Amino acid sequence: MKIAISAMDDSMDAAVDPRFGRCACLLVIDSESETVVGGGRNQFASSAGGAGTRTAQWALELGAEVVLTGQVGPKAHDVLRAGKVRCLTGACGSVREALAAFARGELRESGPTNPARHSGAQGPRG
Repeated sequence: MKIAISAMDDSMDAAVDPRFGRCACLLVIDSESETVVGGGRNQFASSAGGAGTRTAQWALELGAEVVLTGQVGPKAHDVLRAGKVRCLTGACGSVREALAAFARGELRESGPTNPARHSGAQGPRG
């Protein structure tokens, strides 16, 4: 299985980047051999807009079946879901540690992050 992981650098020992769309690197790992088989530096990380959807599309193009990350925004989540890619959040530590957590079933399948909740903005009151 091909697993895409948001990372701070392009090695198995790199820390997981908690941001999906603006991650420094997106690594595609073969789950059987636990080796990097694709990805690299995220050319969309510094985009003025659309970084999440572009990174999600890139993950699809790389053949990812699962994404492991800290959090994912709503538009990127929609692209991944439409491409039938499972998105698991809460990944932390190194890329190796995130793979191990995935194998143990410790990461949660997640919907998109609610930006209003994280920005301190108040939702509608009712």
